[in-house]
Amino acid sequence: MSGTILENLSGRKLTILVSTLLFSQLICFLIGGIFAPRPSSVQTILATICLDKPGSFNDTSIWIYPRGPKANCDVVTHEEMLKDKIRMANQLVFVFQMPLPREGMNLDYSRWQQNLIGILQTDIAYDPMTYNKPDTELTLDMRLAYRNKEDPDDGWKYYASSMEKRDLHCIADNHTDKYLYQCDTIPIFEMGSLHHDYYLLNIRVPVDDHMKMNLDIGFITDLHLSTIYQNGGFTKVWMSLKSTFFPLIVAVMIWFWHRVHLLQRKPVLLEYMLIYLGASLTFLNLPLEYLTLFFEMKFMLLLSDIRQGIFYAMLCSFWLVFAGEHMLIQESGERNSLKIYWRHLLAVITGCVSLFLFDICERGVQLRNPFYSIWVSRFGSKIAMTFIILGAISAAIYFLFLCYMVWKVFCNISIKRSVLPSMSKMRRLHYEGIIYRFKFLMLATLLCALLTIIGFILGQVTDSQWHWNENFELEFSSAFFTGVYGMWNIYIASMIILYAPSHKKWPNENDQTQENIMGEEIEFSNLPSDSNPSEISSLTQFARKTALD
Repeated sequence: MSGTILENLSGRKLTILVSTLLFSQLICFLIGGIFAPRPSSVQTILATICLDKPGSFNDTSIWIYPRGPKANCDVVTHEEMLKDKIRMANQLVFVFQMPLPREGMNLDYSRWQQNLIGILQTDIAYDPMTYNKPDTELTLDMRLAYRNKEDPDDGWKYYASSMEKRDLHCIADNHTDKYLYQCDTIPIFEMGSLHHDYYLLNIRVPVDDHMKMNLDIGFITDLHLSTIYQNGGFTKVWMSLKSTFFPLIVAVMIWFWHRVHLLQRKPVLLEYMLIYLGASLTFLNLPLEYLTLFFEMKFMLLLSDIRQGIFYAMLCSFWLVFAGEHMLIQESGERNSLKIYWRHLLAVITGCVSLFLFDICERGVQLRNPFYSIWVSRFGSKIAMTFIILGAISAAIYFLFLCYMVWKVFCNISIKRSVLPSMSKMRRLHYEGIIYRFKFLMLATLLCALLTIIGFILGQVTDSQWHWNENFELEFSSAFFTGVYGMWNIYIASMIILYAPSHKKWPNENDQTQENIMGEEIEFSNLPSDSNPSEISSLTQFARKTALD
């Protein structure tokens, strides 16, 4: 009976294969660390304070912009604002024209930069005539426009608008005329597509006694907008990796499924799981981002999260099945079915559903309104944190349970090793090699799981980098992202290759008789009387299998 390539591949060929895979993994880390820039960049823009135009409050076709030959911004200075703050409050527009010029050159956004996120920082001066509450509600009338290089300077086109409320938390330590309150940053917008060359943001802070808008804010002296975007250079490196791995994984899957169908049996559960895992990775590798260079796809961020969520769910499910199928506990008629794993998969399902609901609540709504954020209110923040904490708890439970299953697998391997002394020397060496190979594969699986979790956490925090010296700079975040992405592809490709059916039969001689089988089974009759019957059954089954191989 044919085994897997993992069992029958010669030591020399296996060494060459593992060395090639490790070298490929090193290349993935180096590509991100040396050739790719940091994943994202931040540009901070100080608002230009302009005098509002008549009728613009209810007319989204009127845009105020400060740069260009046809600029229509009547700049208001701080001195003018201080003369009559109450009267001027509804006559001011805070204008942000993006991106900023550099060294006298007008820059433009590239479609390679993929997305744009805006974070607002308020400068509020202490005013003895205004009571500024530490926690208050800030109402903002925000309007976003765009234009392209071929458009005239005044050819701004409407993109989105919304009247949004944001919770504003400020701390005051000193009460001096020049003191600024320390206020938390405010999320303003998130665009899943950066399709146009220039963007313009007009923000008004309306004050209304009847509607109780912005009465307890104080004197806003300035607004700062921090725009966060993915670096185009990193996107190109990322897309190059996707374009390389996509056809390779497809080719490996086709080769694997062809070898499975050459056998005179139906595929087993582990083979089905491998093909499902390869399919989810192929979906993740599919370089759909190329389409954003030609079409505006506002849903790309949501689609990317869904693709990654499907891959995470399939990868975690595969690890549980992979460990479970080697524990010698599936003696029921449902051995080749996922039904026996439904308890094991509860943590995976809970975590994935929680993160999916969070994405729908956040980025699903942003498809219609880029100014929406679930984090802007206390209730929304609690809901979002509930989803995230639930997902984090599920991930922790899953990893602990996976470690437990791997430990059980190693315990079962130890039981299997007790059979080896009763075998011939050639057969014993053969199965010792298989056990060592499988142990190495299980440890690689745990390492892959750990790096996957670390990579997920790293993707949620601020980008960082390490400097080794003045002449060599390693982008740690980029290296980790490309390294983990390469690890997924290399690990899954190696699993598909190593667990593909082998056409080699071992041993070649056909002199194994029924007496050999009975002889190896007799060894188990000498086990202690208090031995677990299930263990004896598993050992007997293992001995019979090894004798018939």
